[in-house]
Parts: sequence; structure tokens; C-alpha cells
Amino acid sequence: MSMAARTDTQSPALHAADSHDLIRVHGARVNNLKDVSIEIPKRRLTVFTGVSGSGKSSLVFGTIAAESQRLINETYSAFVQGFMPTLARPEVDVLDGLTTAIIVDQQRMGADPRSTVGTATDANAMLRILFSRLGRPHIGSPQAFSFNVASISGAGAVTLERAGRTVKERREFSITGGMCPRCEGRGTVSDIDLTQLFDDSKSIAEGAFTIPGWKSDSFWTVRTYAESGFLDPDKPIRKYTKREMQDFLYREPTKVKVEGVNLTYEGLIPKIQKSFLSKDREAMQPHIRAFVDRAVTFTACPECGGTRLSEAARSSKIKKISIADACAMQISDLAEWVRGLDEPSVAPLLTALQQTLDSFVEIGLGYLSLDRPSGTLSGGEAQRVKMIRHLGSSLTDVTYVFDEPTIGLHPHDIQRMNDLLLRLRDKGNTVLVVEHKPETIAIADHIVDLGPGAGTAGGTVCFEGTVEGLRAGGTITGRHFDDRATLKETVRKPTGALEIRGASAHNLRDVDVDIPLGVLAVVTGVAGSGKSSLVHGSIPAGEGVVSIDQGAIRGSRRSNPATYTGLLDPIRKAFAKANGVKPALFSANSEGACPSCNGAGVIYTDLAMMAGVATICEECEGKRFQASVLDHHLGGRDISEVLAMSVTEAEEFFGAGEAHTPAAHKILDRLADVGLGYLSLGQPLTTLSGGERQRLKLATHMSEKGGVYVLDEPTAGLHLADVEQLLGLLDRLVDSGKSVIVVEHHQAVMAHADWIIDLGPGAGHDGGRIVFEGTPADLVAARSTLTGEHLAAYVGN
Repeated sequence: MSMAARTDTQSPALHAADSHDLIRVHGARVNNLKDVSIEIPKRRLTVFTGVSGSGKSSLVFGTIAAESQRLINETYSAFVQGFMPTLARPEVDVLDGLTTAIIVDQQRMGADPRSTVGTATDANAMLRILFSRLGRPHIGSPQAFSFNVASISGAGAVTLERAGRTVKERREFSITGGMCPRCEGRGTVSDIDLTQLFDDSKSIAEGAFTIPGWKSDSFWTVRTYAESGFLDPDKPIRKYTKREMQDFLYREPTKVKVEGVNLTYEGLIPKIQKSFLSKDREAMQPHIRAFVDRAVTFTACPECGGTRLSEAARSSKIKKISIADACAMQISDLAEWVRGLDEPSVAPLLTALQQTLDSFVEIGLGYLSLDRPSGTLSGGEAQRVKMIRHLGSSLTDVTYVFDEPTIGLHPHDIQRMNDLLLRLRDKGNTVLVVEHKPETIAIADHIVDLGPGAGTAGGTVCFEGTVEGLRAGGTITGRHFDDRATLKETVRKPTGALEIRGASAHNLRDVDVDIPLGVLAVVTGVAGSGKSSLVHGSIPAGEGVVSIDQGAIRGSRRSNPATYTGLLDPIRKAFAKANGVKPALFSANSEGACPSCNGAGVIYTDLAMMAGVATICEECEGKRFQASVLDHHLGGRDISEVLAMSVTEAEEFFGAGEAHTPAAHKILDRLADVGLGYLSLGQPLTTLSGGERQRLKLATHMSEKGGVYVLDEPTAGLHLADVEQLLGLLDRLVDSGKSVIVVEHHQAVMAHADWIIDLGPGAGHDGGRIVFEGTPADLVAARSTLTGEHLAAYVGN
């Protein structure tokens, strides 16, 4: 009776707390969004689709996730907020029903030389504790196994106040670290090739230095050496005495006076190391990077053999395995080894380590090793390494935000990723995914399709609902959802071959292969099978090979497509010529900049604890130039109006009439070719999506004189409708006499290939072999590999 009575009392009304099951967005205007209002169901999997540049990331990351993060930051004390990045409120009228957002994006992991997969995921920390407890001989605490901690010892007198008297005591201390003393925990040692720094047959006065940016009148560099008093500036370098050579190359920093100014003189090698080698290689300008590649050679450290660890750390072992051996193992093997350790004293630690390693295997990264530098991971791998933290998490009712989690995944691995997304949802979390792959769109509970076009032609919601509704709807995504590329009737005949013999980088097993030239060759295989190792590691990157990887474009707010592609130079010259003034006036980073905002177009007001505010500069009204510069016109337009044009408009503008500029028109043609016709020339690079950056790089590299183009996943971040345009571009490249080699997972590109090289059969040490070479039709007919099965299913055979 009491049971029945209780059910009666519960049934009538829904509890007030259960009514908040939607995230409501009203009037979102971030970037190109046009007053978007939508409702997203909580505790469901919602996929956001739409062409590249339609506003998906602006809605999901720029609005929902950004506001959630900002609100969480505001819960901290003012003191803590002072150390955090200040976030401005997104441009949106109402955001309601938000939960804590955890963002798993494709940002590459920091390329710090000390960061490895193990240090980035806490697996190393657990291994260090394990070895400090069980390793024999016992050498010390967990830090004795850390390659980031150096061994230090010291002794000296300390002065203490004791009972009103001053007492001196001798104290000693020592810290046992695991860092290899020779390479300081980096695993590699660098040698500098002096012939690339200077021509020793000349004197400093004759311009001996061959370092980029070191001009003979440069006060901070060349003149410091010439006028330091340590060297004779008129004597050829090869005739220096031993003492002069020591001062020239290795002298410790010393204060000197040059023309009455106090400067610091130091040897050339430490100066080069500080000014060039301490910077991230990827962030360097191309000509500086080329100089560093020529001047510096990196070899594995001879003392630690590249393991980064001291001899003591390598000597302590568990079951004949040292921590260096454990970190070098493939993670799937390491997980097996840990499973075989039975030691009740560290049972909780073994369980936690086991779970972390199993998560790697489950997410499809079992082929990595813990000592792999984190900067060498692809965008897709980095994203999945970040996911590992959340898989075993006991948090629920959280919003997980993913940016194209299937990037870099073979169709075989996409199923695994889908299962993970559904597992996160089933724990009671809201999962928001920005995605182009139909396999992942198909598992969504709710779909939001943005569009209809890109840039200014996008930014509106075209469809909300289920997969069936999307298929029936007339949106671009709906129309292309079931697109399937067909196998080509005839394939091109190769004009030659690029021979690779005995390739053994990473997991490759002495691979011999001939990559045909003059055709579209596609290299396929599951993630970790050795595709990038074969293509980037074994194809000689010499003359005629243009390699375009997925490395991020580093760019500040001031860089835009016009500066990155070199388009601004011919435009500035055309303006200068038409108006009889200097080209520098037409650069917002140089003489023409608005003095009030320094050419940024906005003024940042730092409000300490509060969110910093970016307001449009009142003087130039966001145009970035001085008023006098805007009086100069070309073809009836001023420079700010030209930078506001889209690529398509600018192509027309510079193609004919008074503004006819062939050099600019050529670059714009290439941008339109890769499908970036909607980008505005002055849009800051920081606002471009991953796929847009990849294609911007492609457009820039297309001008390089090269016969062989190597592309790494050019479909990353591309909508189904854009893939056709990319295939057209690849065909045009091949038809113009180039050879194109593509590493790709997208079945449409495989079906369109003239020749396929499939690596496998698995990942890591289960891969690294060639399992198929031939035409796509033969691969489909044979169905002998995973790729063959998926391609056959895709083309409907």
C-alpha cells in the first residue's frame, strides 16, 4: 500500500529541475553568423554540418563553448582570474541552459622538444612512480626517472638565528634527476655547420656573414662584432689566431661600447642558438626555416642513445625492462607488459596505468610509443590523445565539444570513434560535434545544418532535425549526403616512377616501392600504418618536390590571406604606381598604419580582472589605415575597400580595366581554384578554420616550381560538396604535367585515383608493409585489404 501511495505522489508533475533539457541560443552574431537562434537538446549527440566557412565553428566554439568557459572563469577569485586569459562575451543576445564545456579541438600539441606522448597524458608520471617503487637497483624517488629533472648537488654555510644568537652551520643537499647530462633531456644534440654562417675567405668588413637579416650596417649584429675590439674587422676569418677564433665563436657575454652605446658582445654560436634555435621551427618565416635546416644538424645523443635519460635511470629495471625500454615499446605491447606485473603493494597504481594504456588502444592509438615527441603527432592524433583524459572520467552532465574527430581516420577506425562519442553521450553528457563525414553524421540524434554558402553567404541555419529529415531536405549537405564517387573508366598511364628502396623510417619494414609519376597516386592504410613515414620520410625533399602537410599556419591578428600568399606586394605596388607614392603607405603594418590603433583596426582595452574588450578604432573606423592613405585610389577603390573584397570580387577587379594587375590576378586565380573564393582578402588568419588553412597553404605552394606535389589529407575540413572541387583541382594539376601523391582516407579520392598504394595490414608494428599496389578497380575486385573492403562498400560493388 505504501508503495502505491508513493508512486501516486510522484507521478503528477515533472520536477522543476528536470525542465532544463535544452541549450538555447538567441541572436548569435559571432564572425559571419546572422542572428542565429536555435535550441539544442541536452544529453544527446548533436552534429553541426555545412560547407567550410559556413559558421559551424563560430556557433559551436565561438559562441556556446566560449561563453561556457567565460562563465566558469568568472567563478574564480579576482586573484586567480588575473592569471587566466581574459575572454570577451560572445556577440549573442541570449544563451541559456549552458553546462560546463570541455573542448577537444584539433590544435596541435605544443612542439616543445621536452613534451612526449607520455608526459602529455600522465602515463609517464605513473611509470616513474612504478619504477621508483619496484625498479632494481633502487636509485631514488620518481624524479630520478624524469628526463626533465637534472641531478644537482651543493654544499655551503647557512646562517641561522637560534635563541638570540647567530649560528653558522654547514649544509649539503643533492637532487637525483633522470636527465641525460649531455643532451639535457632532449634526446638529440645539435651541431652547427659553420660554413653556413660565414664565408671564411672574407673579412667581416667585406660581408663574411651569410645569416639572414645580418646586413653589414646592422647595429645589433654585424657592427657589434666589427667594432667590439676583440676582432680585426679587415682580416679574413680563416686567418684568425686561436684566441680570436675562440672570441669570435664562443666568448661569454661581455659588455662593449659601440659608438658610445652599451651593447652585449657574445660568441657567434651561443648568439645563433639564442636567436634562431630556441624558437619553434614551425613558427619561423620560410627563409629563416630554410637557413636553420641548412645550418643545424640534429643527431641522436651518443650518451643516452636518444632515450633522454641518465645512465642511472636506464640501469634500474623491472623484469629486465628499464623505463627507457618501456617508453620505447608500442603502447599496445606496454599494456600487455603492465598486465603481467603482479605486485599488491602498488595495485591501485597498476590499475590506473592499465586503464590509461587500454584507453590508447581502444581509441586506436595503440601503435604510438610514450617517447614519441608530441609535436610530431598529426592534428587527428593530437585530438585523440586529448580525448584519453575524458574517457575514464567520472564527470557527467558535461558538454563535450569536438572539432572533426574523424580527421586522419581510416573508414575502419571511424566506427571506433563513433562508439566513443556514443559512450560519452550515454553517460549523460551533451556531445556537440562539428563534422563532414556522412558516417558520423548518420549516428546523430539531432543535426544542425548551417549555410547555405560560405563566408558572407553563410551564417544561417538551413535545417534542424534528424538524419532522415536532412536526406529529404533540399540543403547542400542533404543533397550531397549520399554522394558516391564512381571508379574511373580509364586511368592515366604513368610517365615514370619515383623509386623508394629500403624505407625504414618509424615502423616501415624495408619497404621497396615505385610510386608512378605523371598520375594521381593515392597512399592509403589505417591510421599508424606508415603512410606519412613513407611519403614524408622517404621521398627525397629535394628539387621539384613540393610537400604540403597539415602543419598549422602560424599567424597573428595582423596576418591575413593577402599577406600570407604574397598577394599584398603586387597590390601595394599597383597602388603606389597609380598614385606616385611609396608602397609602404599601403601596408597596415608599416607607414600607412592608423596611428591610433597601430593598424590593427581595433583597440584592445585590458581591464585587468574583467574581460579585455576589443573596440573598433574610432579614428579609422576599423579600416586600419591613415585617412590620407585612403585618398589614394586604384580603379576607383581605396586599399581598405580592396582588402574587404572577397577573392572572387578581387579576381574580377584585378583582371581587367584600370586595376589590371597580372601578378595579383594569378594569386587570386589559385585561391579561387582551391575553393576559397568566398574569403575576404583582409580576414585575420586567426579566424580561418583548419580546412581553410590547409587550402590556403595549397594555393601558396601551387606556384612553386615543382614536378611532384605531396599532399597530406587535402580533404581535411572539406564539406562533401567541396570534395568534388578538390578532385577537379587535383585533375588539373596532373593534366598540366605534374605528379600528385596524396595521403588520404576519403573514399572519393581513392576512387578517383589512377594508382593506389595500400599500407598495413594494421597499425604500428602490425603495419609498415605494402599490402596492395594497383588501380582502384583492382583493389575493389580483390577486396584483399581493409581499404579494399571499405572502398568496395563505398562505390556500391
